[in-house]
Amino acid sequence: MAQSLSSLLEITIDFDQSHLYFPRIVMVLLAVLLLWIVVSNVGRIRAALSGEGTRFQFFEPHADKLRLVATLALIPLYFVAMDYIGQLIPNMGMGFLLASIPFMFLLSFVYLHQRTPKLIMLIGANAIIAPLFVWFLLGQMFNISLP
Repeated sequence: MAQSLSSLLEITIDFDQSHLYFPRIVMVLLAVLLLWIVVSNVGRIRAALSGEGTRFQFFEPHADKLRLVATLALIPLYFVAMDYIGQLIPNMGMGFLLASIPFMFLLSFVYLHQRTPKLIMLIGANAIIAPLFVWFLLGQMFNISLP
């Protein structure tokens, strides 16, 4: 009986597979979201594929294409910068921290409708505080390696 209780308190980590834990969660969530989008728009998808009704459009009318392009440009730049900085300063999570601050600021700035000094200061503070908090919590307290 004592051995079965002690085995409940033991944790074994397969380090060959542990790095795949979060990507699997993200992939499952993305698959669920894709399924949700398809199920909720099945009528529109059928109409577009059969050629009935209105012509299929990729963009909604009056879509903000500038914000889309800026977002699609910032995301790859963020990952490249994170990797580059992480190689310059390895094993400290500085790639994540130093790339996340400008990324969050620029992405928030792109979606900012009114560019007042107060709002710019708020997104600047958020761009500094949020990555610092995540870096400290994950990288320092929980010892999770960050890029």
